[in-house]
Amino acid sequence: MLSLSPAVEVWEGLNVVKTGRVMLGEINPADSKPGTIRGDFSIQIGRNIIHGSDSVRSAEKEISLWFESDELVDCESCAHDWVYA
Repeated sequence: MLSLSPAVEVWEGLNVVKTGRVMLGEINPADSKPGTIRGDFSIQIGRNIIHGSDSVRSAEKEISLWFESDELVDCESCAHDWVYA
């Protein structure tokens, strides 16, 4: 049995919405590829286990529902310059 606790996260990075949605899988778990979160852990649409914004604009609105601005922490990976330079 897998027990998942609810978590809310904000991701940022190059093409993060597109990349995040690939990692999540299709809205319908039956259409999701193995290795995606929905493909591996979801069974039906009505019991979707994860949400990802469909655009930066939607993300900004949804982030404001869950977080106050002072709760967001900006951090940079030590590999940032190697990846993005």
